[in-house]
Amino acid sequence: MSGHSKWHTIKHKKGAADAKRGRVFTKLIKEITVAARAGGGDPDGNPRLRTVILAAKAANMPKDNIEKAIKKGTGELPGVSYEEITYEGYGPGGVAVYLQALTDNRNRTLPEIRHLFTKYGGNLGESNCVSWMFEKKGYIVIPKGKGSEEQLLEVVLDAGGDDVRDDGENWEILTPPDRLEPVKEALAGKAIQAATAELSMVPKTTVKLEGKKAQQLLSMMEALEDHDDVQNVWANFDIDEAEITEQQAAS
Repeated sequence: MSGHSKWHTIKHKKGAADAKRGRVFTKLIKEITVAARAGGGDPDGNPRLRTVILAAKAANMPKDNIEKAIKKGTGELPGVSYEEITYEGYGPGGVAVYLQALTDNRNRTLPEIRHLFTKYGGNLGESNCVSWMFEKKGYIVIPKGKGSEEQLLEVVLDAGGDDVRDDGENWEILTPPDRLEPVKEALAGKAIQAATAELSMVPKTTVKLEGKKAQQLLSMMEALEDHDDVQNVWANFDIDEAEITEQQAAS
């Protein structure tokens, strides 16, 4: 999965800058609202809500914003009704792309997403055309300097995680979806702080890209993630870190 955790690291650094412009807050508020509507406003009994509240706190979202978003979801405050939609397709070089969106107008969102796929040399596909290539997992990234593989494996496996993988500058940790928070907390208990901790669609296989197609794919990923209705984007690319860094510097 070379380049996969590097992309996540860059994305989260970018997210810190985007938070100042409110973009990340907007997406988190949507997710909090939908999570509260689906599973109730108590994070102790709603794992999805608990996870997104932790993400909101990590992005330094004010407590009042979080509470208002929850109340909009539970109906205590008036708010917009969002629909959850997944889109699937292929990027340059046949890379599988899977994304989740929250929208108040699917008739607006669909053509906009289709346009972005086409603009960067991809094509939007039918439902379930690529979802079988991914597996829902808890996904944690730990910088290499934070701990050894042996140390991480012991903590991760004891907390119910699946595996620790070497991905160059980082360790990638995979867990069952319901063990993400326990593994993250177990690591924190050993003073090992994660650079990324989220529910992710992890690719079962990857497609190697280089040169122009790699740059097209990365540009498409950024454009999709910047769309206001898109919450998450995943793809099964394998791109060298140098190319990812080059594209980020140029954007």
